[in-house]
Amino acid sequence: MNTARDLAIVALDLAQDHRVEQGELSLALAAAEVFDLLDAGALTLAGDRIAPNAQAPTGDRLLDEAATALIRQEPYESVEDWLWRRGRGLSAAYVEDVEQTGIMSKSRGFRLPLRTARTVPGDPAARQRAEQRWTSREPLLAALGAAAGIGTEPAAPDPGEGAADTDTLTDDTSSAVLAALGNAVMELEAVRQRRAIEDAAFDNVWRGF
Repeated sequence: MNTARDLAIVALDLAQDHRVEQGELSLALAAAEVFDLLDAGALTLAGDRIAPNAQAPTGDRLLDEAATALIRQEPYESVEDWLWRRGRGLSAAYVEDVEQTGIMSKSRGFRLPLRTARTVPGDPAARQRAEQRWTSREPLLAALGAAAGIGTEPAAPDPGEGAADTDTLTDDTSSAVLAALGNAVMELEAVRQRRAIEDAAFDNVWRGF
């Protein structure tokens, strides 16, 4: 299961009708890669530090690229530092990947940024799997989508229903990754707000002349 690619597919689907910010999506994709690499045994978490294991091909180009990019010297890299470093331009990389692999195809005249991109089906099976995870509110994908601004946090399941899935998000490792993602998203928004204030002040100065 490739959570990062499923998140990219969902984001592209929703981009037709919903504003998708590439910064938040890139951070969420980097976090999704951490979960995918954990599942593949390519890394472990020591507190908030990413400890790489021996490299082994995952069979996925972008995940193999992510595994290769892990810092292999102690004290290793914090999850949040990884999100910022790996996340730079990552949404564009996944958009290109799902198009090149035929999971989703560019529609004619595709020239628009992610937030208004239009796509047509390429690989129905992969797309259906991603959509099923999303519509069923699978906790991990839902949490990552919420951080990316394309959904809401998954609702708590009824007692006895979905308990195992919920547990996967409350263990120390999952909590550390999701907390780092939340911090990075808040920092990104704070940077945007500071820039908006600075731009507004600059405009006011020029109006005075």
